[in-house]
Amino acid sequence: MTSDIQNVLRNQFELTWALFEYHLERLTPEDLLWEPAKLCWTVRPDSIGNWRADWSDSALDPIPVPTIGWLTWHIGWWWSTAAAHARGAVPPDRTAVLWPGDLARTLGWMRALRDQWSHVLEDITDLTRPAVFPWPPEAGRSTADQFAWVNTELMKNAAEIGQLRLLKAAADA
Repeated sequence: MTSDIQNVLRNQFELTWALFEYHLERLTPEDLLWEPAKLCWTVRPDSIGNWRADWSDSALDPIPVPTIGWLTWHIGWWWSTAAAHARGAVPPDRTAVLWPGDLARTLGWMRALRDQWSHVLEDITDLTRPAVFPWPPEAGRSTADQFAWVNTELMKNAAEIGQLRLLKAAADA
């Protein structure tokens, strides 16, 4: 049964990645920092040139619309964290995860995360093992739940990036 579940999760991941790659291949440098609304979260260089994401620890209402740059940073942060937890390693602190700063490096980062996660999917054999991310340990979630969450989160972020890319292209037409 574990093998069947693992195959479903792998196949779902590959389909999700293919949908994401469709949009990644079509991104332009100008797409990354395009702000579709006045209230926007993006990535900005700090005083020494490191690209940092806008963030608030309190709930915002309304929630800022993210840029594609911010969304790719967000993917990098949660996916690095998920991979670390799946491997039993210490996850990166949110503030330590920097955005690469340009299209080529961002695409490289996204694809490296994909490769890293593919190895995690191949290496994990006990899908019933308790997962501690993105839920607290007392939630009773399994590694299979975590892998399904990664697929879902990636699909959501891919759809957001795709929609922003399409909106910008339509606005520029």
